[in-house]
Amino acid sequence: MNQSKQSLSNWLLIGGVIALAVLPLIFVRDAEFTGADSQAEKAISEVKPGYEPWFKPLFEPPSGEVESLLFSSQAALGAGIIGYAVGLYKGRSQQQRHKE
Repeated sequence: MNQSKQSLSNWLLIGGVIALAVLPLIFVRDAEFTGADSQAEKAISEVKPGYEPWFKPLFEPPSGEVESLLFSSQAALGAGIIGYAVGLYKGRSQQQRHKE
C-alpha cells in the first residue's frame, strides 16, 4: 500500500471514530446516557422491591464525577497495557523477521 492510500485510510478511520462519538449526541436529543448499573438497579427494584444486595461496595466514590474519573482512568490504564503488549509482540516479530 502506498503512502497516500495509507494516509487516506488513517484519516477515514479517525473520521469514523469521531463520527461514532459525536453523532449519537447530535441525533439523540434529550436522552439520558446512564450506565448499565443504574438501569439494572432500577429494573431490580421494579421486579423485587424489597431486594437487599448481598455485598456492600468496598469504596463508594463521593460523586458521579469521581466515579467517572476512576472508570476512565481504569480504561486508560487497561488500554495502555494492551497497547504496550501489542507493540512489544509486534516489535519482537519484526525483529525476528529481520534476523532471518
